[in-house]
This record gives sequence, C-alpha cells and structure tokens, in this order.
Amino acid sequence: MLGKAEKDPSPGGTAALPPIRAETWTMTREEIRKRIVEIGIVPIVRASSATQARQAAEAVCAGGIPIVEVTMTVPGAIDVIKELIKSLGTEVLVGAGTVLDAETAQRCIDAGAEFIVSPGFDPDTVALAKRLGKPMMAGALTPTEVIAAWRSGSDFVKIFPCGTVGGPKYIKALKAPLPQIPMIPTGGVNLNTAAEFIQAGADALGIGGEVVLPSALKSGDMKTITETARQFLAIVRDARTTRAS
Repeated sequence: MLGKAEKDPSPGGTAALPPIRAETWTMTREEIRKRIVEIGIVPIVRASSATQARQAAEAVCAGGIPIVEVTMTVPGAIDVIKELIKSLGTEVLVGAGTVLDAETAQRCIDAGAEFIVSPGFDPDTVALAKRLGKPMMAGALTPTEVIAAWRSGSDFVKIFPCGTVGGPKYIKALKAPLPQIPMIPTGGVNLNTAAEFIQAGADALGIGGEVVLPSALKSGDMKTITETARQFLAIVRDARTTRAS
C-alpha cells in the first residue's frame, strides 16, 4: 500500500499528489477523471489467476501508480476488484477493463469499480457509466469511431490497438483535428515509446504487459514490476515537463 504522496506527473511536476483518502467513496465523475489525468498511467492487469492479479496490482501501486485496471479476462475478476478495494481502496483507484456490455459494467460498479474501460465502443455501456457517475474509457481506432465514442459521453477514448497503426504518430495525427478529445493510447506503449506518446498529445497511457510483465508475473518477481512502474511514472512526468516547455 502507498504510505506517501506520489510525485505529480503533470507539467512542471514538482508538487506532490495527495493520496486518495476516504473521500474516494464520494468522488465525483469529474474528480475521478481529473485524478486519472494527473496520474497519467492506467496499468492494465491481465493474469491467469486471481492471486497473480492481486499481486500485480499491489506491485504497481508500490511503484507509485495509485490506479489499476483489472480486466474481465482475469478469473474471478469482479471478486478481485472487491478484494483490492478492501485492501487498497482508500489510496488507489480500482477500475474494470475489457468490459463489453452494460450488464457487466453494472456488476463491476456494484463491486466498487471507479471507472470502466472497454476495447470497443458500446453505447449502452457508455450510457450506464454516465448515469452512475463513473468515468468511461470507450475503445476506438478510426477518427469516425473516436468522434462517435466522444459524442456518446465517453470521458476518454481508448485508442486501441494503437501500436499497429503508427503509435505516437497516429496520436499526433488524431489530435490535430480533435484536440478536445482526451485520448488514452493502448497497445505499443513501452519504456521506449511512452515519452513520444505523451509528447504527441496523449492525456494518459494504457499500459499492460509492458508494466505487468508476464515473465515477472509468472516467476513471482513483483520487485521488477514495481521498478518498471517507477520508470514509467518518471518518463511520463519528464515528458509532460518537456511538452509544457
């Protein structure tokens, strides 16, 4: 668990971000959205067991990233969300990923999920998250899909799979005509490209196996995951400072 404030990864980032306290339970949709942008990284937890998922989430948080997305591909994912909220809840934003329909989104929110992420755009899921006051990250790839997701009320648009269509260059191309749409590229984000994505205009980064390393997860090497999380956090902070200068 995090015992200290994290360094602010926002432009200029010398101030400290206060830990999320009990007010998390009454945070508004806008407050959660703002927190996601401040952190700048959404670690995506995919694991072959609930135990591995819990360990990965704790390791990422120990690395200074107080947010985690538990995907529905994790066995017992909704129970994992409940358990993480009990153990990390007052300090960490726990969200649900790979949510494909409104029914699943409802179950995740009932379990305590603070945000919902989907690899694609489902209008009913976006509408439900909006009605229940939880930020939504709907997936899209083409400009038409990005605009549709945004107009439907999605707080962020997850650009997925971004790495296969140009990575940072694609984000820069999308941001030119659509600067008002908060974008979270996912796919192709690694230690070598993270800074480029931020400088291209990404509002935050969705990072899966490049931070929750499958090899480290399999071997139980949580220290490596924690250290990698620290590296990503530093990269985002520095890239934002460079972008603002």
